[in-house]
Amino acid sequence: MKLTRAAVERLKALVLEHPEDPIVRVQAKDVDDQRLAFSSTLESRVQPDDQAQTFDGLTVAIPTASAMRITRDYQDTGWFKFHHSDQQNDPRLNVVSLN
Repeated sequence: MKLTRAAVERLKALVLEHPEDPIVRVQAKDVDDQRLAFSSTLESRVQPDDQAQTFDGLTVAIPTASAMRITRDYQDTGWFKFHHSDQQNDPRLNVVSLN
């Protein structure tokens, strides 16, 4: 998974608002053979099948099956945007690698 700096900063702000749930859990699931659904939640702990890393004070947990499928960006419009890319270096984003 890759996060933009803007996403890291926004997620850190959300965790500060909800200190009882300090872990950001992000996952991708197949909806069908052509679509993915992305979700993120704040949780109290890392799950056994998660890969977790802490970057700049932010702990992100990702189920192993989702780890290589997601790039996450935060837009100033107030929304997170998920990207799915087969390319290792996505030129559209200034990213922080968390894997």
